[in-house]
Amino acid sequence: MHRPIPTPLAVAIFASMLQLPAQAALYAVDTGPYNPANGNFAAWYQDTHGRTLDLCLTKTVSSRVAGAPGAPAYMCTLLPTPGVFDDTQPIVFPSNFPDEAFWFTADAAIVDAARGIDLSYGTAIEAAFAAEEPVEGDQVSFARVRIRVDVPTAGTYIVTHPYGVDVFDVPAAGDRAINMTRDIGIAGAGDFSGALKGDVGPFLRSVNGPYTEGSERFIGDPNLEEPVTGSPYNTNYVRIEGPGGIDLRTELFSISGKLSDVARPTPLMPLRSTYSRHTEDGDLRAQQDVFVMAPPPPATVTLTSQTPNLSLTEANSTGAWYAQSVLNPLLPASLTLTADNSVAIPTSSLATVNLPLTDLVTITRAEFSLASGQLTLVASTSDETSPPVLTAHTGNGALIGDLAGSGAVKTLSTSLSPIPPAKVQVTSANGGSDSEDVVLVP
Repeated sequence: MHRPIPTPLAVAIFASMLQLPAQAALYAVDTGPYNPANGNFAAWYQDTHGRTLDLCLTKTVSSRVAGAPGAPAYMCTLLPTPGVFDDTQPIVFPSNFPDEAFWFTADAAIVDAARGIDLSYGTAIEAAFAAEEPVEGDQVSFARVRIRVDVPTAGTYIVTHPYGVDVFDVPAAGDRAINMTRDIGIAGAGDFSGALKGDVGPFLRSVNGPYTEGSERFIGDPNLEEPVTGSPYNTNYVRIEGPGGIDLRTELFSISGKLSDVARPTPLMPLRSTYSRHTEDGDLRAQQDVFVMAPPPPATVTLTSQTPNLSLTEANSTGAWYAQSVLNPLLPASLTLTADNSVAIPTSSLATVNLPLTDLVTITRAEFSLASGQLTLVASTSDETSPPVLTAHTGNGALIGDLAGSGAVKTLSTSLSPIPPAKVQVTSANGGSDSEDVVLVP
């Protein structure tokens, strides 16, 4: 079900992926030492919403769904494999240990026989072994997104899901005409950090959870199909659009993941902290803009380096926070922010980060004349009242020179040879910077 398959097969008809705004997926992973009870895998992963999930190996069963003979309704996704893992026996590494185990899974399906669509969607943070059977030294982990669809006709299909949008150019109808598996993070054995860079995260979770079974808590029940929350793009559904007006969706997922008891700080990821100022009708107008990623409410994020403190605002449960202060900064300045997620996760501790406050630099022209060998740059700073020095470098760091001008908009025209730079970067003495590709003109 979840075993990695060779990339060429998995993406044989995969056309392209629409790039949505960059989002951090997972925040942290257990760095060890590792325990044989967990197969010497990382004990946990933490997402950017602050939830930490253990490697789910418990045989706890659901109190909501009855199991069947030989098929217990486990709260973890445990997959028996003959000769490798017998779920009726104690889990012991490596003699009776799953060849695939999971920190997190989310699965959904869309079946419409009349339209000829049969879609399966699966995403996971998975523990596996390089040689596919439990062997010490072969442990790997990865983030997986898998989309498989039977389609009725050739054409372009768009699949929107909680972790992105994938576009497929399908040359012919048929079973599994769309068959895409994207595994990110497989590194050297024992290195579990690669999954942090995958597509999967924050963890989807049931809107009806968390579920408590004895002393254990779970973000969902994999034996149920339920609405979820947690998508970084607020797309808590799977939707397929295709030729002939095909437009189908589901908001129901089967979710597994065991909440950890480990105490972790609240995730707090700075994105931008900039200021601008100008005069208007003789009055100074200043503002400071702060953008961070942190868990959504009931978490709070506060700018504590000013009096009174300023609370940041979060708009759509994705964890993107923003605030604007109208104080005129005394430079150089550093902002202090705190994030508190203890209401949602009582074991979560307060996080504090210090951010440099910089101006905002914008390159409006980066042009190289092939005929004259002249590079022309135009850039501006958001500090119009005390414009700092702006300095240009090539993309590989070679100095070009300072831009000229007494105002916020500054220019530079200089000869460069024998070849033009591919990129330029303009940096401000007040910390701001911008990079642009150089446009080549005759």
